Amino acid sequence: MPVYKHKNRSGKPLWGFMFSLPGSTRSDRRRISQAGFSTKAAATDAEARRRIEEHHKCELAKQGAETARVPTSLASLFEEFFTQHVDMKLAPKTIEWYHEHKQYLDPALLSMELPAITPLILSREWIRLLERGGHHRRTHEPRPLSRKTVQNIAGVVSSAFKRAIKWGLVSTNPVAASEPPIPKKRRGMALTPDQTRTLIAAATSPWCLGIFLDVCAATGARRGEVLALRWSDIQNGRLIIGRSLSQTKQALSFKGTKTDSSERLVSLPASTVQKLEVHRAMQNQFRTQFGEDYRHDLDLLFAQVDGTPLKPDSVSASVSALFKRLKFPTGASLHTLRHTHGSQLIAAGMELSVVSERLGHSNSRVTAEVYTHAIHGRDDEAARRWDEFQNPLANRPGGLQ
Repeated sequence: MPVYKHKNRSGKPLWGFMFSLPGSTRSDRRRISQAGFSTKAAATDAEARRRIEEHHKCELAKQGAETARVPTSLASLFEEFFTQHVDMKLAPKTIEWYHEHKQYLDPALLSMELPAITPLILSREWIRLLERGGHHRRTHEPRPLSRKTVQNIAGVVSSAFKRAIKWGLVSTNPVAASEPPIPKKRRGMALTPDQTRTLIAAATSPWCLGIFLDVCAATGARRGEVLALRWSDIQNGRLIIGRSLSQTKQALSFKGTKTDSSERLVSLPASTVQKLEVHRAMQNQFRTQFGEDYRHDLDLLFAQVDGTPLKPDSVSASVSALFKRLKFPTGASLHTLRHTHGSQLIAAGMELSVVSERLGHSNSRVTAEVYTHAIHGRDDEAARRWDEFQNPLANRPGGLQ
């Protein structure tokens, strides 16, 4: 018992307490004791107060040790980086993506001290990743990683080192002087109007995949943005896009859009508005069928039959399978509809600023870089218009003879 009874030299009974501090061992036992209390209650109260004091001291010591701990290896730098910079500021999907890319790195590299990591060592790591950085799911045999994946991994390492420079842990970023691979630029794929119509007509599912694809094609909105739409987001034939549905291994969550800017308004074609009215009537049947069990509070345009959110990755998989069944070009995916929307608008002469705002790009420069092929594709039209400007009379009916 922590509280005990004893007698002083005169034989008067007194009380005291004794206890061992948490974490102490037999070889290094740390005991706290005090005697001379006149009653058992006084000794018990004093023992309780002293335990609380020692607990607070222990917690303060732990906090001080944690504060004083400085990352020295690449692994400990990532731990600090994820805690301070990633886990507190980035979207859950981005956090998951960062962690996944870090796992590709060689454990030997992760254990190295930060000053010892040179551009040469990192260049060797990029080569290793290109040759055998991945593994086959079934056999677990090593396999090459794509140049794009290795470049992304290098980007994660670079971000960690940039933060280390701000923290005063290193003076330079070795990734900047290394040689991560540069992926080949691929021209974005765009469907023809006939292909788009064929795709939408062939899509069937309990949650109306066809109208979902129609909204994606007609607005150019991102997958998560469309899956997060509520019926209250449709006003006067326009969509209010201000959030997105994200999927991680742990859960589904609603977050801001990719640019995390203010809400944007996207006008809907009249044909899409009519299809949405039909879709809502069909969804109301599920609302009636499930009654109180239906998630009326979410008010989602596209949902499971009980009103709960769809999984973005499952939707993409269904669309990819549809592309494959229709024997569309290899590489076509749900994102192809967004690229198709932007490409066709620019090719039709729509101003770049309007397309940029409609797609939710941060600025028109991003739009120009992504859709440069569509802009270049109008070179013949530019030459014709220049000729018309220089010779206005010659191009009019009954002009110069």
